[in-house]
Amino acid sequence: MRAPIPLREPGLHGGDVRRADRGLTTPHSRYSPLLREVLTRVGLVLAGRAGARLAATLGITVGKDTLLRLVRALPDPEIGEVEVLGVDDFAFRKGRHYGTVLIDMATHRPLHLYDGREGEDLAAWLRDHPEVKVICRDRSGGYAEGARLGAPQAEQVADRYHLWANLGQAVEKSVNAHRSRLAEPASSTAEMPDALEAEPEEVRPPSELKIVTRLREQHAAAHELWATGMSKAAIGRKLGLHQATVRKLVNSRSSDDVVAKSLQRAHIVDPYVPHLHRRWNEGVRNAAQLYREIQQLGYPGGELAVQRHLRRYRTGRGHAPQLGPKPPSVREVTSWIMTHPEHLRDEDADKLHRLRDRDPELDRLTVHVRKFAAMMTGLHGDRLEGWITDAEQATLVPLAGFARNLRRGFDAVRNGLSLAYSSGAVEGNVNRLKMLKRQMFGRASLALLRKRVLLAH
Repeated sequence: MRAPIPLREPGLHGGDVRRADRGLTTPHSRYSPLLREVLTRVGLVLAGRAGARLAATLGITVGKDTLLRLVRALPDPEIGEVEVLGVDDFAFRKGRHYGTVLIDMATHRPLHLYDGREGEDLAAWLRDHPEVKVICRDRSGGYAEGARLGAPQAEQVADRYHLWANLGQAVEKSVNAHRSRLAEPASSTAEMPDALEAEPEEVRPPSELKIVTRLREQHAAAHELWATGMSKAAIGRKLGLHQATVRKLVNSRSSDDVVAKSLQRAHIVDPYVPHLHRRWNEGVRNAAQLYREIQQLGYPGGELAVQRHLRRYRTGRGHAPQLGPKPPSVREVTSWIMTHPEHLRDEDADKLHRLRDRDPELDRLTVHVRKFAAMMTGLHGDRLEGWITDAEQATLVPLAGFARNLRRGFDAVRNGLSLAYSSGAVEGNVNRLKMLKRQMFGRASLALLRKRVLLAH
């Protein structure tokens, strides 16, 4: 009976030495160099469990911990000379724990990954790399201070994406303050079918929502207390409201501005209301039949929502009122203002045009946004000072606040609107980093995540 062949020999013999010299084997190793490289690549791309499943499909038996050990054993890549650096943060746990990633903007390759987003850590890294000439960053004050301390010779460039995103937030706040003015005025003459021109004896008006009634009462109470000289904090304690709610109530000129959001809240039946009203006025009062009709038109909801909508018109068997067009939402108007006019649909462009004619402040807001867009896309950073001055003098408080905030780090903002550098490569790497982090279910250490980010291409 033959003796079993041992898996590993205690030493190397003649043939083993020749194979080791050619790189086919290594002493006391479970895997050949080629197989080890394959498994390392699998671990870099898929990490532990997913990598082990793929290896099993390929006929290779390996554990998830082995794959992770192979990844951790890899040396860090050499950084080399970096002239243009990108820096951004990412979340280990959003709102609680953050890290920082550094990108070589010439090669779009991650250079370094560390815990935290303090300026001192960035400054320490930059002191070891005095060759950096340009730093692309977001508008974080910590990174700005770290770049100034660690690389005073480098130009700081504010990311255009974040500038545009911050402007969009200011536009949305400005539109929200004008929410009650978004609805188009009702038509003076209502179109009625010829057979039903006579007005019904009784039509039940839509009852006011409870939240709307409560907001109107709170608005009146807050303004009454504010007129007596009471502070907002004291008003909040007296009415049992959060300070942010009191601030919103006091800053609103009328209760309509407060309740507009609730009044314009979207409902699943809204797209099919014209059909329901037309059929109701034609004499069809059966909710089940109307439900089946709009279901064929694509209505995804249930019959109960249709019944509730029609309930308000059943008293007196009168006609449903002819509703005007539903006012656009704040986000819709914001997207119209922030979109290039040539890329707007004709229908949306007409709605925005009518809205600008009705509201001069929203018209001025659109003009400011389009001037900023032309300045940003054309790299006309020399116009920034004039734009800030005009926006600060506007009556739109959120836009004026955005403009004043641009003066903080003015040079970096002007460079971002003048130079061709963009942080797109940084955002792409952050997006890829999030994918790798989620692939490990948030359980891996920073060391393993760092290896995969820096080495997996």
